[in-house]
Amino acid sequence: MSGEHVLICVAWPYANGPLHLGHVAGCYLPPDIQYRFERALGNHVLMVSGSDEHGTPITVTAETQGISPQDVVDEYHAINLQALTDLGCAWANSIDARGPAYGGALFNRTSHAEHKRMVQENFRKLFDAGFFERQTMEQYYETNEDGSGRFLPDRYVEGTCPTCGDDDARGDQCDSCGATYEAVELKNPVSKMNPDAKVEIRETEHLFYRLDLFQDALQEHAADRQSVWKTNVKAMTKQWLDMGLRPRAVTRDLDWGIDVPLKEDVWHGKCVYVWFEAVQGYLTCAKIWAQNNADRLDGGEHAWKRWWMVHEDGSVPRHLYFLGKDNIPFHTVIWPALILGLNQVAKGKTADESIVLPGPGELALEANVPAMDYLMLAGGQFSKSRKHAVWLPSFLERYDPDMLRYYLSINMPEQGDTDFNWPDFVSKVNNELNAAYGNFVHRVLTLGPRFPFDPGASPFARHDNHPSVQVHKDALEVALKDITNLLQRHRYKEALRRVMNVAQYGNQILQNAAPWVHMKQPQDGAEESLATLSFCWRIVRFLAIVTQPFLPTSAQRLWSSLGYDTEVMDVSWHDAVDWTAPLVWLDAAPSPLFERLDLEEILAVEHTLVEDEPQHAQVHGVKGGKKSGGKNMKQETEGVAYVDFETFMSVNLRVGKIVEAQDHPDADKLYVVKLDDGSGTLRTICAGLKEHYSRSAMEGMMVVFVENLKPRPLRGVVSEGMMLAADDGEGVVKLITVDGEIKPGSQVR
Repeated sequence: MSGEHVLICVAWPYANGPLHLGHVAGCYLPPDIQYRFERALGNHVLMVSGSDEHGTPITVTAETQGISPQDVVDEYHAINLQALTDLGCAWANSIDARGPAYGGALFNRTSHAEHKRMVQENFRKLFDAGFFERQTMEQYYETNEDGSGRFLPDRYVEGTCPTCGDDDARGDQCDSCGATYEAVELKNPVSKMNPDAKVEIRETEHLFYRLDLFQDALQEHAADRQSVWKTNVKAMTKQWLDMGLRPRAVTRDLDWGIDVPLKEDVWHGKCVYVWFEAVQGYLTCAKIWAQNNADRLDGGEHAWKRWWMVHEDGSVPRHLYFLGKDNIPFHTVIWPALILGLNQVAKGKTADESIVLPGPGELALEANVPAMDYLMLAGGQFSKSRKHAVWLPSFLERYDPDMLRYYLSINMPEQGDTDFNWPDFVSKVNNELNAAYGNFVHRVLTLGPRFPFDPGASPFARHDNHPSVQVHKDALEVALKDITNLLQRHRYKEALRRVMNVAQYGNQILQNAAPWVHMKQPQDGAEESLATLSFCWRIVRFLAIVTQPFLPTSAQRLWSSLGYDTEVMDVSWHDAVDWTAPLVWLDAAPSPLFERLDLEEILAVEHTLVEDEPQHAQVHGVKGGKKSGGKNMKQETEGVAYVDFETFMSVNLRVGKIVEAQDHPDADKLYVVKLDDGSGTLRTICAGLKEHYSRSAMEGMMVVFVENLKPRPLRGVVSEGMMLAADDGEGVVKLITVDGEIKPGSQVR
């Protein structure tokens, strides 16, 4: 049996609220596209993920709503799994339709008893091998009037930022200035859940994982991945490794989670830190999948090893991790360090012995981490806590899931942040998905039966395989190679654009052939014209197969409309250019693949939904995301953000001349720019433009900048404004400049 073993690992969402479109674009749609594509190539694919059900995001939600953490996770695990299924994600395919040996999928839960058992077992093994060290640390403690109290995790504490003085800083990070600090450095700390309680600092004992022991091995691994990883993955991993890895706490004072499996009294009431146990879900999930299907798998409950272990011949199963950019270090540093530690103990070795990269019979490290940037909502970051989001379950109640899959794929934040807004969504659905793709399909399937054809045969059969269409065959074969290459490189946006180009190509050759001219009486060139129409049926078949990873629901509808009674998901990828495939036909009027959308109607509905939405208690904790400070958002239409005229006029835009640009001393992507703003002194601005401009190219440019932006420290350098730049969403960024010479400091009106 040929084909690679591919493990697709999907970031585990916190089960403390519904998924929003930012989650989908960043974490959950890309792996489903990849899963479907890998299957079509004939590979053995196992996709694993699940709900992250422990940690403070869950307990904060539970305490805010006055219910138990278990109630929270039970509700949102069911809601989110159903929403992903409704989106067309393949989580229902526990066993691959091609057979158990080909893999399947499991969306599990970290509250699963077997996950807990395996995590505790791994914890104990690493502890016994000396990979933990014990440390005493200071932490905030909440004391009530009756003498009761508890230690407060970071998310439970708010106060004044020690760096900028903002009053809405959280325990270990200020979202106003971006500063991070030790929790005990926060000024005026207050218990978020119990503001009247006294907050003091107490000592507490914890265990720390010796990440420092893996520094050399991880640097070697990162060096080996430089040709594979994306720029953001390389940069963030380098930053962590350059700072030097330090031990990281694996226990915390919290009663909701997996109990620390040690008998000493000091560990009573403490649980395993969620970062340590949740990433292990990729491994435990594969094992649980094999347990669940042991009676159908060759190798029984040990079948997971085909997707996890380096093979005896040295070949390695291909591991792909899908996540947002804020979770990169957990998957290129922390999780690999845990895997290397587990490999070490499996060999009977301890923390004192040399640590090496995996060999035959050991757990494999990742092949790639195609992390995504952020999908923004009308210019602002999606956020659960601020309720600034378009929620996936409610979206799918009103719109075709493939419309969303198309928009998020063609707008995917692969090389930079992208934006969701309703006008753009409607435009892309109507003018691209419908006008180009849907219209072409409908034209072909309705034109064919208007010509004479033999009873029981396809109306396209008489003119199939004419020599004149060879040029079109060649064009589609090239297109398939391009699409395949792009998907193998995780360039989903470009791959889908190439697919849409095929639909446009079909429209073009159909229009040029004009077969309708020959409907009543054949004219000169009728044979070639009708042959082109017949080949357009093959283009439609091609599109059904290659859109399947992106748009599975409409691809299946189209496949059935062509006359097939099989699942397009199970068709081989390269069958798209099988020009000998029979011309099947369904003698029924085709229905349009997609409906047109009306922007005014959508905005009216969204306004109504916002006005009618009850003010539920807030939910917190997009994993790895930024905390909002708990402030309510204004009730505005999701996906459309407005500013009043006075707010706009408060932004002071001026022209400045770049005098020099130097590398930031502590940030790989930033320049420190000195700007002549006409004041007589140079203004300092930090700008993330290293990927787009050389220093010499910037010097002398007349740029537009925001003069009255509040100064803020960026990695130790105070930035006194912001230069404006345009971003096309495809990786091209250009500074906004003025036409000709003008005095620095001139106001932009």
